[in-house]
Amino acid sequence: MHQAIHPSDPAHLPAARAIWDSFKDTSHFKIETLTLKMVSSQPKYDLIREVGRGSYGVVYEAVIRKTSARVAVKKIRCHAPENVELALREFWALSSIKSQHPNVIHLEECILQKDGMVQKMSHGSNSSLYLQLVETSLKGEIAFDPRSAYYLWFVMDFCDGGDMNEYLLSRKPNRKTNTSFMLQLSSALAFLHKNQIIHRDLKPDNILISQSRLDTSDLEPTLKVADFGLSKVCSASGQNPEEPVSVNKCFLSTACGTDFYMAPEVWEGHYTAKADIFALGIIIWAMLERITFIDTETKKELLGSYVKQGTEIVPVGEALLENPKMELLIPVKKKTMNGRMKQLIKEMLAANPQDRPDAFELELRLVQIAFKDSSWET
Repeated sequence: MHQAIHPSDPAHLPAARAIWDSFKDTSHFKIETLTLKMVSSQPKYDLIREVGRGSYGVVYEAVIRKTSARVAVKKIRCHAPENVELALREFWALSSIKSQHPNVIHLEECILQKDGMVQKMSHGSNSSLYLQLVETSLKGEIAFDPRSAYYLWFVMDFCDGGDMNEYLLSRKPNRKTNTSFMLQLSSALAFLHKNQIIHRDLKPDNILISQSRLDTSDLEPTLKVADFGLSKVCSASGQNPEEPVSVNKCFLSTACGTDFYMAPEVWEGHYTAKADIFALGIIIWAMLERITFIDTETKKELLGSYVKQGTEIVPVGEALLENPKMELLIPVKKKTMNGRMKQLIKEMLAANPQDRPDAFELELRLVQIAFKDSSWET
């Protein structure tokens, strides 16, 4: 099992239907061009095609009718408390961000649908529909009439280049791409942590590629950190509500994430935002050396570092939990690696989270390595 871990694993959703129209619901509905009405009078978006489906939602490519701009629309069926909790976590995280970052997926709007009734979601709303979802998440049981069809629709950036796994593993290793991706990811993480958001499920599958703005072959694609269903927004402390809490002092106890990217302290259930640093360390190490493993469920080849124990491969975090003094062999495939890069990866993967750099130090050090060491990868 190399899937995301959370209290309950929601089942895959059936394929979506066109809402606010007369289509009948079916688990294998062939999508032509569907109309998604966000207001009662005029349709705002047209759903073009299904582009993906995850553990708790279906994603479509869509266009804004007024501008013809492409967007992604993710439909989440709120039929189980687990789905509701994941959807609300994503909404709370993305709606809490007051500014945009080029490497973090942007939430244009979120629409709540109950049967034929729709309304725009807003954080802290006192609408009965929104409060029923919050109550469902808090109590762990459905707080509304189960005969009603509740859906959340997230309108976000459309990324046309797949995910980081697909992009890198379909191309030869490239130093320029590696450098660009490291800088983009560290910038995104510093931005999230500055906004008191701990992602908790950083992995190549959750990092999307946008190629639409590439005008020349010299430019690298834009990465966008996505999938905030397991994220946590750290609230202000009770002593001084006006003062933002440090994500590195915000302790969490729910063991969640995807095992090959989970820090040792996450397995124990007592961790901070430094767990995101560990996950990014796994991603960067795997990217630089093209270390992959095969997911036992999907049989897909995935980027991710690990430790070999006999014939078995073990997640680095799990191995460090068993033996915190274990020395990681970096590089494991290459003959050599730039000394400063090697040292930084080792610090990111330190068994003790206090020995890891925070996101702001990490961003600075990666910039220094990228621009001061012209041959950092050798």
